[in-house]
Amino acid sequence: MLDIKRLNSHDANFQQQLDDLLAWESVSDKKVFNTVMEILDAVKAQGNVAVLEYTNRFDGCTFNNGAELELSKDQLSAALESINPEQRQALEKAAERVRAYAEHQKMESWSYTEADGTVLGQQVTSLDRVGLYVPGGKAAYPSSVLMNAIPAKVAGVPELIMVVPTPNGETNALVLAAAAIAGVDRVFTIGGAQAVAALAYGTETIPQVDKIVGPGNIYVATAKRMVFGTVGIDMIAGPSEILVLCDGKTDPDWIAMDLFSQAEHDEDAQSILVCPDAAYIEQVVTSVEKLIKEMPRAEIIKASLEARAAFITVDDLNQAAEISNFIAPEHLELSVEDAQQFAEQKIKHAGAIFMGRYTAEALGDYCAGPNHVLPTSRTARFSSPLGVYDFQKRSSLIGCSADGASELGKTASILARGEGLVAHACSAEYRIKK
Repeated sequence: MLDIKRLNSHDANFQQQLDDLLAWESVSDKKVFNTVMEILDAVKAQGNVAVLEYTNRFDGCTFNNGAELELSKDQLSAALESINPEQRQALEKAAERVRAYAEHQKMESWSYTEADGTVLGQQVTSLDRVGLYVPGGKAAYPSSVLMNAIPAKVAGVPELIMVVPTPNGETNALVLAAAAIAGVDRVFTIGGAQAVAALAYGTETIPQVDKIVGPGNIYVATAKRMVFGTVGIDMIAGPSEILVLCDGKTDPDWIAMDLFSQAEHDEDAQSILVCPDAAYIEQVVTSVEKLIKEMPRAEIIKASLEARAAFITVDDLNQAAEISNFIAPEHLELSVEDAQQFAEQKIKHAGAIFMGRYTAEALGDYCAGPNHVLPTSRTARFSSPLGVYDFQKRSSLIGCSADGASELGKTASILARGEGLVAHACSAEYRIKK
């Protein structure tokens, strides 16, 4: 029997139990912090020399110079040709759907002209160069390549630089094929904190970027946190999580497998079921016990469920929605009737909302269209999924006519002198009509 936490909203200490369940410490320990700091400083000072040293040491490679780190466009094309037709078709279909969704996210420039001729507005431009970190080795995440690269290209980013480690010189054809499909411009076979440093500071071979996106291990996450300010970053992501809000009328096998879909990521992933039907929750427990035996990653799923999962019994769906909004999950499945209406009326905080009994979260991971890079660890309370807007920036437009400058100058003068900033006031007053 799996030992999965059972919570009930009537428990006297329910809120404390919920807080404890959600607690996640993503701050690096001192050893990780010091290691990353050393790598960042070395790459910043020594460029390619440090990148090559760390790559050869950590990834078991034998690179001799910076030029060897880069894969050619021909190598990306060869990888695309090497995968089987079903895989290529799946990648291309997923890419098409991600691109179509992203097209709807583009911000546009706008302006308006006031009666006196003053023009105010907003100019939207893309970032010049973006770095995409992709895990390598045993991990193969071509879907991550599509989700990070395609919105950047839709935004109009001219140059997209991908870094991916190749332990012992092994490349992953699916990842490189996805890079070819997504329109990645350059690929370097480096990973870890040294890759983040190379993207943030630039080397003789690897150009400095404006923003770094993409998932990685604790060293990568720590490096991204530490270079923020020199470059932009997407987010510091915690473990994957799913909350299934169910009315008790969905096949319990479906719900059990949906919970597995996150638990199989790693032992720290979190799967939560919230339901007003206690008897139904026990049906899901039975399904969990039955289906876990069929899972290749059963040990990881078991560890995840026992360490961080919870099945929560509530009074009704309204209370379920309140708890869900407090948790602000990365993935929220609404396995209820009229799920879209329920989402519009009840749900405020979630990275992605999967509406209805037929909408498995796994579809969003690969091919539904919306981005799978989502806020975790309750950060959906104040942040959003990765999208085209993360690769665009806004500049305010202000263009005063003579009359407009004169009138605005009078207001600015009063406020500036009130703040004791006389030069500000004079600068505005020079343009006031006498």
